[in-house]
Amino acid sequence: MEFAVVLAAVLVAVGIVGIVVPVLPGLVLVVAGVAVWAVPRGDVVAWTVLGIVVAIVVLGSVAKYLLPGRRLRDSGVPGRTLALGAVLGVVGFFVIPVVGLFLGFVLGVYLGELARLGRRESAWPSTKQALAAVGWSLVIEMATGLIAAAVWVGALVFA
Repeated sequence: MEFAVVLAAVLVAVGIVGIVVPVLPGLVLVVAGVAVWAVPRGDVVAWTVLGIVVAIVVLGSVAKYLLPGRRLRDSGVPGRTLALGAVLGVVGFFVIPVVGLFLGFVLGVYLGELARLGRRESAWPSTKQALAAVGWSLVIEMATGLIAAAVWVGALVFA
């Protein structure tokens, strides 16, 4: 049982780090960590905590995509610009590990908006809107991971 708690803690911690480091599947690791603790324990508390954590992660994952996406649509940034940002983000990730994803996304959105709008002065505000949306997405995902981890830690302390 002690090993399961330690392994679960490592998975949850790596999952929290994985939210910021795009190589790791952050929220999946958080859920996996809680599952590593819950399955061997097998009681009502463990299954309830696992269910709550899964629900938090599902809701957070949906919110992570819906809220920033709606904000981007409202600002007028087209989907093809975001697609270009995503493609250059992936390319950037392999060219410059970790930070290349962010830099490639920004460059892709900027170039897409520059091609669409034709002026640097017009492209930069759209790029800032896209960056704000990505920032909100990261904040929502981090909050989701931390809340899920807090639920698990609360179960460890109080159960």
